[in-house]
Amino acid sequence: MQTNIETLTQETMALYIEDRAALAGKLILSLDEPKPSELEQMWLEESERRLEAYRAGRTASIPADDVFRRALSELK
Repeated sequence: MQTNIETLTQETMALYIEDRAALAGKLILSLDEPKPSELEQMWLEESERRLEAYRAGRTASIPADDVFRRALSELK
């Protein structure tokens, strides 16, 4: 993967400044709109991180009734 990034960087730096600016803008915007597969991967990693923290005793569980009660009260 690193070789691909290095190659892309070299090719990109050879572009005219206006083209590099347009590309940079598109890349920045793409960070705000992850693909569904990227979102799924991010949620999977987060859920695994939370489960590992729970199993290691670094976080505590909250009863579902408490969670739903709080959510409903905040929606009112």
